[in-house]
Amino acid sequence: MKVVWVGLLEIRSYRTLTLHPEPRLNVLLGPNAQGKTNLLEALGFLVTGRSFRTSRIAEVPRWGAEAAAITGELARVEAAGESRRTVRRALVRGDDGSWQATGEGAPEWARAIAFGWQDLEIVHGAPGARRGFIDGFAARLAPTHAATLVRYRQVLARRNRVLAAHRHEPGLGARLEPWSEQLATLGMELIGRRRRAVAALQTELARVWAALAAGHVKVEVRYRTALGEAAEPAALLEALARARAREARLGQTLVGPHRDDLAIEIDGADARTFGSRGQQRLVALGLRLAEVLPVTEAAGTAPVLLLDDALSELDPRGRELVLREIGAAEQVFLTTPEPLAAAGAAVFHVDGGGVEAA
Repeated sequence: MKVVWVGLLEIRSYRTLTLHPEPRLNVLLGPNAQGKTNLLEALGFLVTGRSFRTSRIAEVPRWGAEAAAITGELARVEAAGESRRTVRRALVRGDDGSWQATGEGAPEWARAIAFGWQDLEIVHGAPGARRGFIDGFAARLAPTHAATLVRYRQVLARRNRVLAAHRHEPGLGARLEPWSEQLATLGMELIGRRRRAVAALQTELARVWAALAAGHVKVEVRYRTALGEAAEPAALLEALARARAREARLGQTLVGPHRDDLAIEIDGADARTFGSRGQQRLVALGLRLAEVLPVTEAAGTAPVLLLDDALSELDPRGRELVLREIGAAEQVFLTTPEPLAAAGAAVFHVDGGGVEAA
């Protein structure tokens, strides 16, 4: 798929902007703090209906604005020809000061994959960052994953409240039972999708990493859960029963997908500990690029790539290899503070909230 055009009104540093990008590589060139990342964020919001930078909608509109909008046209090539869909996203401030996003959503085939500095947390951050990454990937492969995750968190919160309120009472097991059963069913559904997502990721990561690192070292990802290879809800129920005494002491649920992790290894060693800063950044980028083929197969069309300063901290050879890899993708938006030698790329100069084609 591709973004045919995008229009911004009162978004971050942009009062108004209309951009007609090219269908392949688009380089957003300019000094730092001039609006390159803001434009990437708007493109992602157009496609997905949310920001890849923040969960707070109030941060997306321009400071002082009472309303904002992102409008654009998405297209994909089908057997019968090219189909297009106009998408309108309005951001409106309510009487209570809160912001809401409304408007016509994107088609179900629309996907975007974003890379930014925050993705380094996937490699060297806390387990929550890696769970968030794999859940985001799984949701792009199976959109129902997001709804299951929301329901799981709701059940988990209810179960934790029961544990906190009744952990010293003799009837704790009976009080927990209905929540444990729901947790086990939803939890194993999440774990199953995560395992399939990680397997697809590892298969493609092997190819992507060989291209990015020119065959040097090996990177692997594995889903890590206390349940081993178990696939039935009964296994999670049994694990919860075994942990009940500790859960009662601590007042929280200690087993389930909310405690799982993603192991990322460089030549068999934990990337968090043994990877250099440059390696960690390249691994994070490789993980994002490894999403492209599985997402393309799931959605029936290639996702838009939004790469924020993806070439930072790479040597000239590393930059060349990354540019070669993304050159095989479909529509790509790449920000950079320095000119690039990228054949066939469309270059847009971003400066002070304005964008001009080179």
